[in-house]
Amino acid sequence: MKKVILLFALAGMAVLQSCTKEEYYVQDDGYDSDTISEVFELKNVDFGYDSNTGGYSIYRTLSPQIYASDVILIYRLSGLIDSNTPIWQLIPRTLYLYEGELDYDYDFSMEDFVIYAGGTYNLADTPEYIYNQTFRIVIVPGYFSGKMANTNTAVDFSDYDAVIKYYNIDDSNITQIN
Repeated sequence: MKKVILLFALAGMAVLQSCTKEEYYVQDDGYDSDTISEVFELKNVDFGYDSNTGGYSIYRTLSPQIYASDVILIYRLSGLIDSNTPIWQLIPRTLYLYEGELDYDYDFSMEDFVIYAGGTYNLADTPEYIYNQTFRIVIVPGYFSGKMANTNTAVDFSDYDAVIKYYNIDDSNITQIN
């Protein structure tokens, strides 16, 4: 009987010995390593005129905020090949028009972004370039942005479809920003 109890005790110790407790922790080092790339759309938006700066702009806040290491790419819908094939142009972009040069540019922070339109002429003379514009905003997490600095990178950032594919972004159901 003692041998049977001893046998059960040894078997129990062996079973309990193999149990482990896994511990997980989150290291907040200022870098984002768990955010997924995202795409948002501003559809049919108008640039507002600021008489203080003499320029046109579109301002939006980011909710939720992005990490300081994240990067934003902004594309302007410049036309359509057909109803299912949009043409996206990375900004900054300069358009050379009969009236003069028109520049699209942007800046961003963790909290917001601003898209600018400026030119060498009165932009009100070409309302088709400052009203009813559509933009795609692509958020690239900071841990990917190192790839952006690499001049040998395999992605052409001026090609919207290439960026979406490279960062494995699902743009089939894009969130509209108001």
